Amino acid sequence: MKFEESIQELEEIVRKMETRNLPLDDALSLFEKGMKLSRLCSKKLEAAQAKIEILTKNKDGELLTQPFCIDND
Repeated sequence: MKFEESIQELEEIVRKMETRNLPLDDALSLFEKGMKLSRLCSKKLEAAQAKIEILTKNKDGELLTQPFCIDND
């Protein structure tokens, strides 16, 4: 499943859970599916982040690459 499709489905699950008075079993099922989609999206984002590199120049003007890191505060 593509990242965008996963996000769309996750948004639909959130919408259903926020706007409907669901039976407990249905709400739990949607919650579990949403958690799986959330983990899938997180893994895809981490994989994409690992592929991204920042291109910089050193003081001599040579191009260098370094890993792209996001500070997790």
